[in-house]
Amino acid sequence: MSIAVVSVPVADQSAAKRFYLEIMDFDLLDDEPMGPEMRWVQLQPKTGGASIALVTWFEGLRPGGQQGLMLHVSDIDAEHARLEGLGITVSPVEAQPWGRFTMFTDPDGNGWIAATLTEPGKFVTK
Repeated sequence: MSIAVVSVPVADQSAAKRFYLEIMDFDLLDDEPMGPEMRWVQLQPKTGGASIALVTWFEGLRPGGQQGLMLHVSDIDAEHARLEGLGITVSPVEAQPWGRFTMFTDPDGNGWIAATLTEPGKFVTK
């Protein structure tokens, strides 16, 4: 068993989709109607792993309510500079025994961590 899709709550699916395509450079897996007033918008990092669904329909998941999602990157300094260069507010790169990381939010306030791991298998699995 593995995690396939993580719900990321957003206010505006189209705006969020642009952020994940243009800023985060994710691939669009699906964007189709899901009933008369909903859309299924699913994206995935180019390197694979679990995908995200941009959701508007869970009462308990408000835009900005998802925190601590972690992305593994090969070079945290390069990713920090890339995000900052695109106008994203990123925290200073910090070091922990498990690796180095920066934090940022999407336009809705959902919190992300981009990290380069000291032990690559520590959080990344098959």
